[in-house]
Amino acid sequence: MTEAERDPLLTPPAAGKAVELLPGIARLTAPNPSVMTGPGTNTYLVGRRELVAIDPGPEEAGHLRSVAAVADGRLRAILVTHTHPDHAPGAAALAELTGARVLGFDARDGFEPDGLVGEGSTIEAGDLVLRALHTPGHASNHLCYLTALEGKGGHVSHVLFSGDHIMGGSTVVIAPPDGDMAAYVGSLRRLLEMEPKITLIAPGHGPMLPRAPEVISGYLSHRLAREAAIVGALRVLGSGVISEIVPAVYDDVPEALHPIARLSVWAHLRKLVDEKRAFCDDPDDITASWVASGD
Repeated sequence: MTEAERDPLLTPPAAGKAVELLPGIARLTAPNPSVMTGPGTNTYLVGRRELVAIDPGPEEAGHLRSVAAVADGRLRAILVTHTHPDHAPGAAALAELTGARVLGFDARDGFEPDGLVGEGSTIEAGDLVLRALHTPGHASNHLCYLTALEGKGGHVSHVLFSGDHIMGGSTVVIAPPDGDMAAYVGSLRRLLEMEPKITLIAPGHGPMLPRAPEVISGYLSHRLAREAAIVGALRVLGSGVISEIVPAVYDDVPEALHPIARLSVWAHLRKLVDEKRAFCDDPDDITASWVASGD
């Protein structure tokens, strides 16, 4: 018996395969693998009798038909974590297949919800309740969804559907101007400090993440370490542009990924300018020159 057979939570995401991770949570992964999406976008079906779908993914007909088939007439709502093209475009087609209502933070990027949800909104899936948490950073309209699942022996798992706020297998790109590093770090700290503690993370990409406080703390430490490295690189350079900073800070990342890293460096620098820890004539210009403060 494999580890995945003993514990479905360990089953890696694979397109075209529905996996029951826990009673009340099933995952289907869209066939859109890439350097940004990992194995593909995870669509979750949450509930036991009535169901809610989280992140239908791209408008990929086979994937959406599979989601509708597994839901088997029980889908009541379709939620998106944010409106990026690998998470939200499939919502309208899935609604047409199932008759479910589409819900999200706002109408944007071609996404047109039937209703809006925001911080503190609750969505019922039969005997389960999902609570929306506004977690800006990766996108200004990003939501996570939190639910409590009772398992064997009355043990309760507090499960966070994290979208792109936290991913399995990689860190998250923060791309200005809509991506905001200060907001992202603040959202991570909020999740880390929540009571009761989040115990399990169901990410938008990659495998399930147990030991959630350790995962969130690791994400936060990683971002702050990158920020300290950026400040150090700037002080060595005296004055520098992002194309000079990235090789010094991301020397542990393949050079082919440096164009993506440029975006997160830019986001960090904009945060540092807001905190008066760096200076720049035009923080909205990714090609601008940056200087560290003398503090």
